[in-house]
Amino acid sequence: MAEAGEASPHLDQKEQRQAAAGAPMGALVIHEIVRDQGEEELERSFNGLAWSGIAAGLSIGFSFLAQATLQARLPDTPWRPLVSGFGYSVGFLIVILGRQQLFTETTLTAVIPALTRRNRQTILLALRVWIIVLTANLAATWVFAAIAAQPGIFPEPTMQAMAELSTHTMDGPFWHTLITGGSAGWLIGLMVWLLPSADTSRALIIILLTYVIAICQFPHIVAGSVEAAFGVFTGHATIGDYAFRFLIPTFLGNAAGGTILAALLNHAPLAGELLDANPDA
Repeated sequence: MAEAGEASPHLDQKEQRQAAAGAPMGALVIHEIVRDQGEEELERSFNGLAWSGIAAGLSIGFSFLAQATLQARLPDTPWRPLVSGFGYSVGFLIVILGRQQLFTETTLTAVIPALTRRNRQTILLALRVWIIVLTANLAATWVFAAIAAQPGIFPEPTMQAMAELSTHTMDGPFWHTLITGGSAGWLIGLMVWLLPSADTSRALIIILLTYVIAICQFPHIVAGSVEAAFGVFTGHATIGDYAFRFLIPTFLGNAAGGTILAALLNHAPLAGELLDANPDA
């Protein structure tokens, strides 16, 4: 199939190349970009994944801090969350533009090679990436929360806002956290799928989609871990609250949203084309 403008009789060769370059990126091209990113993750060493995961866990803490800082400086009105929600995007911008390993991104990119090749070895490699990255992310969020919970580091209004955000993170029943966690995983998965063709709009896409997660109060396994761990360190929650009211339902929801919905629904329509291109896969 000719690319856009390639066979146009109205354009010279230079204009044909310009038209082709401006054509929207095809779904198969996006799939291969994401798959290639996943292949790189599967090949990374333990130390590479772990240190990058630690960096991401620490960086995502700035979502919690920025959101709480904005909330503390705004009047207590119904529209306050709509403004403070923009602070939630800060950590995600650092992590994603800085190419750090974040678990909810990994649920999509690492699983695409497994869906493409469908063999035991690739599945085990994907699970390895999941385990290393998630463990490193969560460990780092506890470090950030422990520092943030120390008296005197941040102003009292900011500490109070942090406590409010932390309480909300573990307020909902198990099923509610599970379902809304699926929505967060879905949005992060879509973001990964949108970024290859975003070009100069990458930051805008990250801000908009993570802003939706913030204002809709969808739990995210890594960003929410900072909030939940802060509650544990300040005595407003227990380890049991962290595990059973936040960690387990959010993990299940994020993983389902990122893998079953985003990965399968974006991979499945292209499965036939991929098989035709590589029948031995």
